[in-house]
Amino acid sequence: MTQANLSQTLAVNIPSTLTLRVSHEQFIQLALANRDLQLERTATGELIVMPPTGSDTGNRNLDIEGQLWLWNRQTKLGKTFNSSTGFHLPNGSDRSPDAAWIRQDRWDTLSLEQQETFAPICPDFVLELRSKNDSLEKLCAKMREYIDNGARLGWLIDRKNKQVEVYRQNQDVEVLNNPVSLSGKDVLPGFVLDLIEVW
Repeated sequence: MTQANLSQTLAVNIPSTLTLRVSHEQFIQLALANRDLQLERTATGELIVMPPTGSDTGNRNLDIEGQLWLWNRQTKLGKTFNSSTGFHLPNGSDRSPDAAWIRQDRWDTLSLEQQETFAPICPDFVLELRSKNDSLEKLCAKMREYIDNGARLGWLIDRKNKQVEVYRQNQDVEVLNNPVSLSGKDVLPGFVLDLIEVW
């Protein structure tokens, strides 16, 4: 008698009308078993499955990540993260910004085990690049969630409308029309993001 291979992978289509709720621990298991998927989880446990970005958006996102990485490499002020990095935020959600940065002293408070998984920390800086099919309303809510969980600065880059929404603690959202660059000011000292290639 032979046993069936129970570890076989099957593709599952989840209708948009169906909401799946998972715990943080279940989310980690799902993410580890499905490394080729972009997954997030809301504070209420709702599983969000996102398709990969298009090639053009991926290329522009890499340019942004590269600029942030190079600045941090030169200043050595913290740790930079790309879009495949997940963070377990204080409100219980698991999110993956398109680019993020954490001050070194805050990163160093985490144990090695915490650093190797979905780190239980909200980045100091987060960036989201709106792709063609992204809902602006959902991205704005995600940016507010980052700020509510401790992010000090957030940039939502909307290529479709050539606008940037700047999120800061205890301040109204600032909307910039077609800027050529963005300054990290006191959160990312000396960092200036060149947006010419992003637009």
